[in-house]
Amino acid sequence: MVDEDFAWRLAQDLVKIDSSDPGAYEDEIERFIKRLIEQQLAQLDSSALDAVQIEELEVLPGRRNLKVTVPGQSDEPRLVYICHMDTVTLGDGWDADIAPLGAVVRDGKLYGRGACDMKGGLACAIAALVHTLERVASDGALPRRGFSLICSVDEEDFMRGSEAAIDAGWVGSREWVLDTEPTDGQIQVSHKGRTWFEIEMAGVTAHASQPWKGADAVAAMAEVVCSLRRTFATLPLHEELGPSTITFGQIEGGYRPYVVPDHAKVWVDMRLTPPTDTAAATRMVEQAIVAAEAAVPGCHGSYTATGDRPAIERDPASPLLAALKRAADDVTGADTTVGFFTGYTDTAVIAGKTGNRNCMSYGPGSLALAHKPNEYVPHADINRCQQVLIALADNVLWDANGQVGA
Repeated sequence: MVDEDFAWRLAQDLVKIDSSDPGAYEDEIERFIKRLIEQQLAQLDSSALDAVQIEELEVLPGRRNLKVTVPGQSDEPRLVYICHMDTVTLGDGWDADIAPLGAVVRDGKLYGRGACDMKGGLACAIAALVHTLERVASDGALPRRGFSLICSVDEEDFMRGSEAAIDAGWVGSREWVLDTEPTDGQIQVSHKGRTWFEIEMAGVTAHASQPWKGADAVAAMAEVVCSLRRTFATLPLHEELGPSTITFGQIEGGYRPYVVPDHAKVWVDMRLTPPTDTAAATRMVEQAIVAAEAAVPGCHGSYTATGDRPAIERDPASPLLAALKRAADDVTGADTTVGFFTGYTDTAVIAGKTGNRNCMSYGPGSLALAHKPNEYVPHADINRCQQVLIALADNVLWDANGQVGA
């Protein structure tokens, strides 16, 4: 029975399961969720549920996506909740009395790795699925519109789980797709692009007392970094997503302080907003390398683009956005803010790869707490999100009068 604290209790159980990436990964938590759904179906014991499908998809060795589908009676686009099961590494820096897998509850907050990113949201989505199964059993009939829960792997790394779900036909351009990332009470419907580069600079080694006999690859890389920073400062702002940003997340080069370095490498993270895209970013990198080669003669640069995720802009006409805002406004009694997600999510991957304009995020907790020690999610947030996800499912799966589009 889905009572108001179903997701709250479930979130505690999920936090206790190590699904860190890299680390234990998702095998145990996927088995736990699958077993929970199978137990719910067995307890309901209704012939109306015979059509429910449970599918697994091995994306990487021992790492499986899970999909549970309640078919609909019509060909209207399915409602899909997609939630990743992995977390970042457990990490250090936690308070002595808060273990990363302890699921400590204090002052109305659940602490633990993944509490807000995104086991709290995963628990809310499972609650909505169980509610849907209970309603099918009670009504003795399938809903008008189909509904799927997809539990994905690898979101915290290369997002191969959502890509595999697309390739397998689990989700595409028609579905209404919602992830439950922490959104601070907002509906977040757009994303900056995410493009990664690895830039290398080759120089000529020499003794530091005779630097003119070498070519300093680290100095040349410094020219690249400064050139890109200056260029990014001139890029146009997007009216909603704001500025494109650049981060030089990792750099290496050289051997000893007294040796002119003949190699340097930097890993670059760009978050791009239209009209700036990966093609424009590539031109910037090429121009920065040319300028660095001129500034430090004898050095030669190269680059590899290792990630290319396009920006996702808001579609004001999205029927899922209208339905989700209606559900959130009704539950909270407030005008729910519609904003953008500063990171990149499974729904952004789906939108970018399929052109689906009905992809967005709504979940409990704050992204500002994700990936940090003492990560937590408030009880009130989980309670609110469970109610909203159930209301959204009720409205779009059954309520013909509440239909807001197809």
